[in-house]
Amino acid sequence: MLPRPLGRILALTALAPLLGALVGMPVAPAVAAGTASRDTVWQVGSATSFRVLGHGYGHGHGMSQYGAEGAARQGLDHRRILAFYYPGTRLDDAGGRIRVWLSAADPRAIEVAATDGLTLIDDGRPAGDRRVPLDDAGVDRWRLTGSVLRAHDDAGWRRVLQVRGTGAFAAGGRPIRLLSVSGTPSYRGRLYVARIPSGQPVVVNALGLETYLRGVVPREIPASWSPAAVQAQAVAARTYAVFERFPGNTTYDLCDTGACQVYAGADAEQPASDAAIEATEHEILTADGEPAFTQFGSSNGGWSAAGSQPYLRAVEDPYDGWSGNPVHTWRTRLSVASIEKAYPTLGELRSVRVTGRDGNGDWGGRVGGVTLVGTDATVRVSGDAFRSTFGLRSTWFTLRTS
Repeated sequence: MLPRPLGRILALTALAPLLGALVGMPVAPAVAAGTASRDTVWQVGSATSFRVLGHGYGHGHGMSQYGAEGAARQGLDHRRILAFYYPGTRLDDAGGRIRVWLSAADPRAIEVAATDGLTLIDDGRPAGDRRVPLDDAGVDRWRLTGSVLRAHDDAGWRRVLQVRGTGAFAAGGRPIRLLSVSGTPSYRGRLYVARIPSGQPVVVNALGLETYLRGVVPREIPASWSPAAVQAQAVAARTYAVFERFPGNTTYDLCDTGACQVYAGADAEQPASDAAIEATEHEILTADGEPAFTQFGSSNGGWSAAGSQPYLRAVEDPYDGWSGNPVHTWRTRLSVASIEKAYPTLGELRSVRVTGRDGNGDWGGRVGGVTLVGTDATVRVSGDAFRSTFGLRSTWFTLRTS
């Protein structure tokens, strides 16, 4: 269920007929009916490497970020961009708070710099949260280790108090600088240590959804891009966060890396992306009354890839290939020696066979599987595994011997 009652409802599919008239091209192209190409085999012979030609960067599901910018440059607003990349979804409202696992933070102790308005919140009091102002002028750092709060000044560390429940640092919305050997990032909201079901401690940043987005959007898309593209990213990121936020998550809702969506706290904030977030305040996409799974990626190369939801369709993308997209088409080299090293059971590599594509675009589309034939063994891997092993930008590629 949505965390807030359904508010403004706008069927994005209703916008589709307007797009063709505006830009002179289809808005929601039909899913390709093409047939995946037959197997393609490259014999190694005397070659020492392959030339790799490819399209796109990432999984290709949902919104292409370069495509969103290309669409914005053709005059589409953020709602029309979202209608193209997530057909069949609707605009709705959501708000509330989000809990983010700060994966690089040391959970053994939270150490923060002294700042105006800093407070320790103790939730273990029967009468409600106890708030302890941390306004000692001589203190430059505060540390919470387990349930013990310590202060640091010119004389060193000293014990201040014992926390009865879960202690959290807060500063009334001001950034709190987290001190660690790996860096000193700043975060708004609350910082505290929680335990996942296995008992392992993790550092969590709990804050409002709109504030959270200020640390996400400029790390996922350049804030300097067209406002409509940045606004589309804001809605996609907000929706993804709400989609991941469900009652079964007892400790945190999202991580702060690309495994979820990149979150860098207050240090990432930019005026332009802040404006995009404000312009789309509370807007999310829904399907059948629930938050949509708004996957997005850098570039789809000209065709999106079918995903796990009906609105994640494989369609031709007329916007991804604008002149500023450096990964719409890409080239690299892959040595025979690197393949043999990655799969040592092969022996000497004799041939590479693509065993299935999705049927969309150049060369028959994205690679489904790869078979490697060697003198000692044959190895079969998925297209995704092959891409990951050799750092290719996407599974939409072809080879040439050289």
